[in-house]
Amino acid sequence: MTKPDPKKFIPLKAQWFHIMLSLAGEEQHGYGIMQEVLERTHGKVRLWPATLYGSIKRLIEADLIEESDERPAPELDDARRRYYRLTALGRRVLDAECERLQELVRTIRVKQRMVTQ
Repeated sequence: MTKPDPKKFIPLKAQWFHIMLSLAGEEQHGYGIMQEVLERTHGKVRLWPATLYGSIKRLIEADLIEESDERPAPELDDARRRYYRLTALGRRVLDAECERLQELVRTIRVKQRMVTQ
């Protein structure tokens, strides 16, 4: 069985990128993802519930994230929460997208230097 090519998902939709980046360090529940994105982007990106949960559904269908069976201690958790994590494919796709964005930034910097000379 061949592994899916991560580049077929590139470029990622902005909301997918932000959700996946939120899951890069740890498993999170939906509200945690929304808050992390809002904080990380200094309020510039807000994932409304319909956008977030629609994107989560599509990310699961694409095998980029999955629902986690692991739960925090009951006193730190709410039984209604669902936790999500990146799949192995999701991690490869996120890495490929980050590489693409870094190359884009390098290109911009070269162009900016050319303009200021």
